[in-house]
Amino acid sequence: MPAREEDEKRWSQWMARANQGDAEAYRALMKELGQAVEAFVRSQLGPAGFLEDCVQESLLAVHRARATYDPQRPFRPWLFTIVRHKTIDFLRRRGTRAKEQAEEASRLEAVADPSGADPSASIDAGALLDRLEPDQREALALTKLGGYSLAEAAARAGCSESAMKTRVHRALRAARRLLEREETDP
Repeated sequence: MPAREEDEKRWSQWMARANQGDAEAYRALMKELGQAVEAFVRSQLGPAGFLEDCVQESLLAVHRARATYDPQRPFRPWLFTIVRHKTIDFLRRRGTRAKEQAEEASRLEAVADPSGADPSASIDAGALLDRLEPDQREALALTKLGGYSLAEAAARAGCSESAMKTRVHRALRAARRLLEREETDP
C-alpha cells in the first residue's frame, strides 16, 4: 500500500476517533498533519518567512472544522481543501497588510520630508516620533529614517525579524492615528 494511501487510512481513523473524544488519536493526528501541511505549503510557496504562520492558521482551521469531517469520505481532499483555502486567505491578508503598510510609510515619509505641496504635512517628524512608544520609535528610526532592512534593524534592536516587522507596522499605525488627530484638531 503506497504511503499516501496509508496516510489517508491512518488520518481518517484518527480523525474519526478524535471526533469521538480520543485525545491521544487527536494529538497524533495533529502532529502528523503539521508535518504534512508544512510540506504542502512549502511546496506551493517555497521557503517563505511566513510559512509557520500559514501552517498554524491551517491547523487551527482543521481543528475548528473537524466536526464537519465525514469518515465515509476521503480525508486528504477534505484536509487539503481547508489548507488551500487558508493559505489563499493568509496570502490575501498579507497582501492587504503590505499595501496598508506601504500607504502608512508614504504618509510618514511625507511628514519626515515635508517638501510636498500639502502644508498640513509639515509636522515635525521628531516631535511625532517622540510621541510613540520607545519600541515603535526605535523601529521607525531604524527602518524608515535609518534605512536599515528589517533583518538589520532586528539585529540592532535585539529582537526577531518578525517582531521588528510587527513593531514597524504598529508604529506606522500609531503615527497615522496621531497625524489624523492633528488634522482634525484645530
